[in-house]
Amino acid sequence: MSEALAYENNYAGIRAASSPRTLRAERIKEQSRLLEGFRTLPTPEWNRAVNRMHDEVMIRSAYLAERVMEAEGIGVPPVPYAFVAFGSGGRSEQTLWSDQDNGLIIGEGGGERSEIYYKYFAATLSKILEKVGYPPCPGNVMLSNPVWRHTLSGWKRQLQGWRDELQWEQMRYLNIASDMRFIAGSSGLEVEWKNIFQKVMEPSDMLTAALLRGTVRHKAGLNVLGQVITEPFGEHAGSFDIKYGLYMPLVNGLRCISLQYGIQETSTIERLRKLIQLEAIPGQWLDACRHSFHTTLKLRSLTSYSVYEGMLQGSSYLSPSLMKQKDVLRELRESLGAVKLLYRTLQRQLRFSERKGL
Repeated sequence: MSEALAYENNYAGIRAASSPRTLRAERIKEQSRLLEGFRTLPTPEWNRAVNRMHDEVMIRSAYLAERVMEAEGIGVPPVPYAFVAFGSGGRSEQTLWSDQDNGLIIGEGGGERSEIYYKYFAATLSKILEKVGYPPCPGNVMLSNPVWRHTLSGWKRQLQGWRDELQWEQMRYLNIASDMRFIAGSSGLEVEWKNIFQKVMEPSDMLTAALLRGTVRHKAGLNVLGQVITEPFGEHAGSFDIKYGLYMPLVNGLRCISLQYGIQETSTIERLRKLIQLEAIPGQWLDACRHSFHTTLKLRSLTSYSVYEGMLQGSSYLSPSLMKQKDVLRELRESLGAVKLLYRTLQRQLRFSERKGL
């Protein structure tokens, strides 16, 4: 059995966990194994193993939340639900340390009982996730927030309302929603939700321009001389913010183009594959972006972290000592150069869209 397959088949403890405490302990054991395998597994395989571990923990958390509801006399789900992930979880790009980015799709027909049940279920599941090592999302993109918990008809109204506004905040919400991925519950609800989302996001010049405006405001971390921009002051002086300097600009840029082409895949690498098939932009640029993305995954896992009560708490910064390594600096500069070319394409698209709208 290959090392990668061994990781994939090692979730029996997580799947059998009977409480948040035992689930947390199993997660700690699994993350320790993954840390040991970082140097030997190819980066894409290691990333898949990390995200599969997160999926298994979240699936079991949803199961435990249902059991809590039964034990407290609230009963079983009155209608089906789909527990879904957004953010890096929706893209299957989580690091070993990750917070909550999630939501809930609720089936129709449950009435007031369903509303009460899922309000309590959402709070219960969110607390369980926190206990097993996923802190609350700083932006409150969580199923405990009613904005990210709706019936299908409620989601349809909300998504359409965001689309109708076309302002920066609403575009940000649509970008978050576009990364949605099913975790647990009824997969049929995910399919219906995605059909609704595709109709809401039907391309138009105005939508394209709004998506582009919200994307090109984020720039890769290179200055006009092609030098990597590090933090000038403070505790991270000399460090590079890999998340906001490279990872998010790359993810945002490729998501923007994918939405224009109606691509339903949520992971960045799958979006890249589709864009290459469609010849959406010059092939050599997309190949460079693919190489940059693999580099990004590797560098994100090299950032500093600490351990608190068994859980990893990570940073998004590459340390000054890493930045002094020639190979790291070369890979980083090449990746940032690819993202810079990508954003030139997006800026040209925006200028063209705005001229059409005059």
